Amino acid sequence: MVKGPGLYSDIGKKARDLLYKDYQGDHKFTITTYSPTGVAITSSGTKKGEVFLADVNTQLKRNNITTDIKVDTNSNLSTTITVDQPVPGLKAILSFKVPDQRSGKVELQYLHDYAGVCASVGVDANPIVNFSGVLGTNIHSIGADVSFDTKTGNFTKYNAGLSFSNADLIAALTLNNKGDTLNASYYHIVKPLTNTLVGAEVNHSFSSNENTIMVGTQHSLDPLTTVKARVNNLGKASALIQHEWRPKSLFTISGEVDTKAIDKSAKFGLALALKP
Repeated sequence: MVKGPGLYSDIGKKARDLLYKDYQGDHKFTITTYSPTGVAITSSGTKKGEVFLADVNTQLKRNNITTDIKVDTNSNLSTTITVDQPVPGLKAILSFKVPDQRSGKVELQYLHDYAGVCASVGVDANPIVNFSGVLGTNIHSIGADVSFDTKTGNFTKYNAGLSFSNADLIAALTLNNKGDTLNASYYHIVKPLTNTLVGAEVNHSFSSNENTIMVGTQHSLDPLTTVKARVNNLGKASALIQHEWRPKSLFTISGEVDTKAIDKSAKFGLALALKP
C-alpha cells in the first residue's frame, strides 16, 4: 500500500477506474513514437458517430521537468509544464490553452505521510481559486475540495469525502455538487493472482430524491487479457475485453446494451493503443 492519504482526487478513484475506465462507444486509435532524443509523440484519432476528432501530443522530459504540448483538430494549443520534486513531496504544474485567455492555471501539489494538499489559481485578472486537502493515513483519510470564483465572489464548488482502506478493500463516501449528491463506493480485491475485482457505486440526489447504482467486476483470463463487466439500475449493461498483444500496446473491444429496450441497437467501441 502507498504511504500517506494521497490527494483528494484519489478518494474513490479505484472504484471509479473499475467501473468507468476503458468503457467507450467510439472508435479510437492511439500511436506513440519516441525520437532518439527521448521526445514522445502521441497521435490520437477518435470517431464519434460521423465526426472525427484528432490531436497530437508531444512530451519532453528533462531531469525533473516534463513539458506536454497538444494540438487538436479545433486548432487549440494546450501546454502543460510539470516540475516534479523541486523539494521533497512537492509538484508544480503550469498549464494554459491558446486562444482561451482564461485557461492559464498554476497548481501546486504536496504529498506528506499524513496529508495531501493541492492548490491552484487561474492566471488572469479574476481567477478561480481551488483548494483541496486530505488528512490521515493510507488506511483512514478525510478531506475537502473547494473552489472560489473571485470575479463573482461565489463558491463554485465545495465537496467533502472520507475513505477507509486495507490490503484488499477500499470504501469511500463523498458529498458533491454543493451538498446535493451523496456518493458511496466500494472496491474489493477478491483474488490477487487473477486480478479479480468487484466494485459498486451508489449516488443519491437530495434535490430529486433519485438513486443510481452501478456494480462491476474485472477478471484476468491470462497475464495479457482482461475482461470487465458492469450493470446499473437503469438496465444498461456493458462489457469489454482488453488484450496487451505486446508491451504497452492494448487492443480493447467494448459494448453496451439496454436490457430494458432490447430492440434498440447495442453500442460498440473499439480502441487500439500502440507503443514501441
